[in-house]
Amino acid sequence: MGDILKRGTSADGGVRIFAAVTTELAEKARKIHDTFPVATAALGRTLTAGVLMSAAGLKTETDSLTIQIKGDGPLGSIIVCADSKPNVRGYVGNPFVDLPLNAAGKLDVGGAVGRGSLSIVRDLGLKEPYIGQVPLVSGEIAEDITMYYAKSEQIPTAVGLGVLVDRDYSVLSSGGFMVQMMPGSTDETAQLIEKNLKNADSVTSMIAGGMTAEEIIFAVAEGIDFFIENSEVVPEYKCTCSKERMEKALISIGYDELSRLIEEQGEAELSCQFCENKYNFSKNELEELLRQASDRKKPR
Repeated sequence: MGDILKRGTSADGGVRIFAAVTTELAEKARKIHDTFPVATAALGRTLTAGVLMSAAGLKTETDSLTIQIKGDGPLGSIIVCADSKPNVRGYVGNPFVDLPLNAAGKLDVGGAVGRGSLSIVRDLGLKEPYIGQVPLVSGEIAEDITMYYAKSEQIPTAVGLGVLVDRDYSVLSSGGFMVQMMPGSTDETAQLIEKNLKNADSVTSMIAGGMTAEEIIFAVAEGIDFFIENSEVVPEYKCTCSKERMEKALISIGYDELSRLIEEQGEAELSCQFCENKYNFSKNELEELLRQASDRKKPR
């Protein structure tokens, strides 16, 4: 079963649910960053959150969002970027975190993340991006995203995220769902959803058991008239880096810093944090970038 994103809406328009299977996506991220299990789970959950939030809030091809989790735990920061397709990419500060299982016998993502903040940056093509920030509730990601929607967007939301890691560190299953109560939803519907969520298996159990994204939606929405969109979207782990972008990054450090780099090292190698691709610049290439930086310094 490949990765897929599905969307559904209740007949009265009061509830919308997004569900995604992201096993291949999470495994690709694990291979790129060579993550240990706790980091694999934390990054996989956040990438899945990026897929779901993209589906819920991004409309045009140029829209994008960034999830920034900054905790004081050994994992460090988690950064995930998503576009409207949705393509996602991300990384963790320390991919080699190794912690004992938590009290429930699960990977201790909350302990790895620690206390801190969750920020969501949404660039919708306006003059300034929208930035919302909330304190971390648990560091387990799903609860924190739920809190973000409640506090920053005032949308009653329930989020489920999960990543199951095998003994060889590969991803066995990954995915998630997001339920949002829209204006006009009834108390009866809310109670049904709450009951269904309490009775539902974990996300990883549902996906490992062969449930599709569509079946996850129907499980969460049991007892409610629900319509699933026909369109099938495949979320992917895809980086947007290029040598041209790296050139712009070098120019942006300024004439003086670039001059010092040429004088001290004579060449440069830049690595993309999202995909680990490396870009090499010779002395001649750096000197050309220095000329461009010099032109920017000149008064107009």
